[in-house]
Amino acid sequence: MEHADLLPRDTAVQLIDADGRVIEDERYALPDADALLAAYRGLVEGRRINDQASALVRQGRLAVYPSSHGQEACQIGVALALADDDWLFPTYRDSVAVVARGVAPADAMVLLKGDWHSGYDVRAHHVAPQATPLATQLLHAVGFAYAAKRRGESTVVVALCGDGATSEGDFHEAMNFAAVFHVPVVFFVQNNEFAISVPLSRQTAAPSLAHKAIGYGMPGQRLDGNDVAAVLGVLGDAVDRARAGGGPTLIEAHTYRMQAHTNADDDTRYRERAEVQAWVARDPLTRLRTYLTGTGALTEELEAEYADGAEQTAAAMREALNTDADIDPEDLFRFVTESRSPQREEQWHLLRGEIERTHEPAGGAR
Repeated sequence: MEHADLLPRDTAVQLIDADGRVIEDERYALPDADALLAAYRGLVEGRRINDQASALVRQGRLAVYPSSHGQEACQIGVALALADDDWLFPTYRDSVAVVARGVAPADAMVLLKGDWHSGYDVRAHHVAPQATPLATQLLHAVGFAYAAKRRGESTVVVALCGDGATSEGDFHEAMNFAAVFHVPVVFFVQNNEFAISVPLSRQTAAPSLAHKAIGYGMPGQRLDGNDVAAVLGVLGDAVDRARAGGGPTLIEAHTYRMQAHTNADDDTRYRERAEVQAWVARDPLTRLRTYLTGTGALTEELEAEYADGAEQTAAAMREALNTDADIDPEDLFRFVTESRSPQREEQWHLLRGEIERTHEPAGGAR
């Protein structure tokens, strides 16, 4: 592959602009109406999941929620671009993508509720556990994809990360290994402009994050991350390339984190409200709705059907998360190792004794 083929475009790929108009592209075709309707349905549900999860945090039913409000085009696009046998390796902000891959919304929230496990069967859904540490999932994704290649499988892995993760050493190691060993993995960076409070300008001096690809010997591409059509087109092309033996690709999606990093973050300390409001006009839902309504593909009946389905999803989340879990404290020790060491057994007895003393009836023996 020539060096010129590894470089991303000077401007991000865009197939539908912010006003809902089609942008002709010589390489990437606009997805058909059925694909875009499926994507729009996913966007509506994803937005409702984000809003409901944020409400559940305020009610004390979730410990934390890193919202992807405004990034739903990336979330839904990546889920739809994968085949059933492909795998997704998400971050903590990718709950909507996890749900779009078939995981029940309430199960996708278990980790964020503060439980000790991911909440879903990773093998049943081909979705790895959501990763809280930055970039660690990239190494796992590459290893998984390399194993699939060695077994002769057609599996493609998409590894998600944010702009902040590109400053981690794990990002470098994953990219380098994937390129050297020609691994069927796609690195999908959701550049939402802020790694908590640190802006993109403090993450890299490169023209774009996608330009980092050439240093590893893989192609890089940039796209408008609020255009789900562009996500489907560019990511679909990279997935097909990986499946055909073409190796890894780095994709940078330009989007924006409309809400705070999490409910524990005060984003007014590091960005102006005017900056956030400027991105409202680029909302991925509004953009696709305008296009689909203009073509006649999205009717009032379909819009109502999608909204009703999203509301049912939100109601199921509320019902599941408003139920107190039956917690067994011994689970803290039961699944750490196959057999329990004497030290861990002693720790469990100490904890059990403390629990029994705490719950001892009033007036009982002390």
